[in-house]
Amino acid sequence: MTNFSQNSKSSMLVRNLLAKLSSSRNHLLSSSQIFHRKASDAAGNSKAPTNSSSPVWSWNEWDPLEEIIVGTPEGAVVPRPLPEVKMCTPMDKWEFYEKNAGRYWADCIPKEHWEKAVEEVEEYVRVLQMEGVKVLRPSKVDHSSTFKLLGFESQGFYAAMPRDFLLVIGDELIEATMTWRSRYFEYLAYRPILLEYWKQGAKWTVAPKPTDFDAIMNKEVIKKLDSGVSDKSNIGFITTESEPCFDAADFTRAGRDIFCQRSQVTNLAGIEWVRRHVEPLGIRVHQLTFTDPRPMHIDATFVFAKPGIAIQNPDRPCDQVKLIKAAGWDVIDAPTPNVPKISSARSPPWSYFTRWRTIFLQVTLTGLVPLGSQ
Repeated sequence: MTNFSQNSKSSMLVRNLLAKLSSSRNHLLSSSQIFHRKASDAAGNSKAPTNSSSPVWSWNEWDPLEEIIVGTPEGAVVPRPLPEVKMCTPMDKWEFYEKNAGRYWADCIPKEHWEKAVEEVEEYVRVLQMEGVKVLRPSKVDHSSTFKLLGFESQGFYAAMPRDFLLVIGDELIEATMTWRSRYFEYLAYRPILLEYWKQGAKWTVAPKPTDFDAIMNKEVIKKLDSGVSDKSNIGFITTESEPCFDAADFTRAGRDIFCQRSQVTNLAGIEWVRRHVEPLGIRVHQLTFTDPRPMHIDATFVFAKPGIAIQNPDRPCDQVKLIKAAGWDVIDAPTPNVPKISSARSPPWSYFTRWRTIFLQVTLTGLVPLGSQ
């Protein structure tokens, strides 16, 4: 029985299939929706009845990990600086994307940095395997191939972060829609794995992908980006509500309660799609908000580490923290990383990362939490 629990996203790694969502009818978490720790524990602990016909069974972020999909940076391609990419990256990096779009990252950044990225992921895999965790890897895909459909043209991106694309709720694997056009066909790298799980009894759902990117991209926000607006705190969201769109990494699970954020890659329609999908299972979806001018993926902002303990990014505090504490959870700030906090302008043009690796957690079969060496 495979227990898909956690994985980390640190430096092009990937976490496993996890889930995350919003509130009932897309409202923010309110006092009338308080999720109680005991109720979440009862629904989401490892002692819950399992579906013996499925190799997949996971309800929360803290149960010991038995099996995981870890991505790979190999074959990663620099995405075109389309509006959704610009909205999620600092303006001083756009020139790099313009210049290198469609090229392999390995050919665009210093060799020692690329080799270190690959080495880091492989070492992470080795550590997991030493802890008794079964590790699966995505298939090789030529992300440099150009595809043209639905009125847009793009190359691929990578298969480095399955946690962005896949979420697990119980015995079900859900493919997120993915909002970056460069990630439209990212599922190809994971299709053999998902097909095999399905053959073994797991449920497999593919969320409807956007079909009209001209409508789903916010034209007013695009105008602001093109005019050189660098402060994105009041610029709005790059996506409209014309169709559902969401990345799996904008959701985090605590048993019968799932939490999410509206971000630059997840709209309210996407949250509502997930909410309706899981509602028959008795699962409640709560939307959280954070002090974050450019929200993209909740897993570097807020995570449930174990029953009764949630960790938040002190740079992006949760607005609903009092309600979460009132429900019996302690919310603690993640330890400040020893990685220096530097401005985007002082970092390399190809650098795009979060220093908050201290929030990425996963529990191995032996109960250990792998951490970086520094």
